Amino acid sequence: MLKFIWHTLYKGYERLLTQEVVSGTVPRHVAVIMDGNRRYAGRMKKATNFGHSRGADTTEKVIDWSWEAGIEHLTIYAFSTENFKRSEEENEALFDLIGLKFDEMCEDERTHKRRMKVRIIGDISKVPASLQESIEKVERVTRDYDGFNLNVAIAYGGRQDIIQAVQEIANKVVKGKLALDEITESTISEHLYPAGGISVPNVDLIIRTGGDTRVSNFLSWQANGNECAAYFCAPFWPEFRKIDLLRSIRVYQSRMTAHHQNDMHRAANFISAIGKVEVDGVLNRSKLIFNTR
Repeated sequence: MLKFIWHTLYKGYERLLTQEVVSGTVPRHVAVIMDGNRRYAGRMKKATNFGHSRGADTTEKVIDWSWEAGIEHLTIYAFSTENFKRSEEENEALFDLIGLKFDEMCEDERTHKRRMKVRIIGDISKVPASLQESIEKVERVTRDYDGFNLNVAIAYGGRQDIIQAVQEIANKVVKGKLALDEITESTISEHLYPAGGISVPNVDLIIRTGGDTRVSNFLSWQANGNECAAYFCAPFWPEFRKIDLLRSIRVYQSRMTAHHQNDMHRAANFISAIGKVEVDGVLNRSKLIFNTR
């Protein structure tokens, strides 16, 4: 009975949050640091792969929820450059899982119904050949889609991304293909991952699960330069719920409202200041005229 009551209350709260979120502006690009798979497995007294598997299930749900909410770009941090320090056994199992999920995406009717384009950002030359094949396939199958964008960060680091972009730009300068005075912020953005394609847009909202309040070298250029909203929550990634995503969007909307109100307040003060200057000027001129008569 208690379980039924709790489920009813949860669904009611989920509907309320959904109504609140859809009535406002939804972030165009959401980036997620999916933290806590290993700790979740440890708490459940299971092998690490159990946590990664449950985390992959959550990722599928978040893709569904993001598409339903009207988000255009979802970028997920699947494997960082720092993760290579973990055991070879764990990484091989995780690479196999990621490759399996990409293969399933190619056949999943939701991929084609939503016209979901899948792109990988990172140095994929560092991952096993089997995963590279799965990456090539899913990108090829979804290349012409434009309904929803799923960006998966694999063997990725934000600083590494900027370094490889600068190296590519410098190479073009050396070869005379680009002049120094032609380099702008847009130039750097255009040379970020994915290589040879249109880079991911600026991040509007970044989410991190697992309780940590840091962004771990994730999309450094796209997130920090855009002053995006951040949402840090306690649940491990396998425990992440739809209401957690909705709450994060509500945080983004609250920030947008605060920015708008601040802009309106500054505009009002500006207009008031101009008005005061003009009034004072008229009074001073009037006094001058009357004093000379």
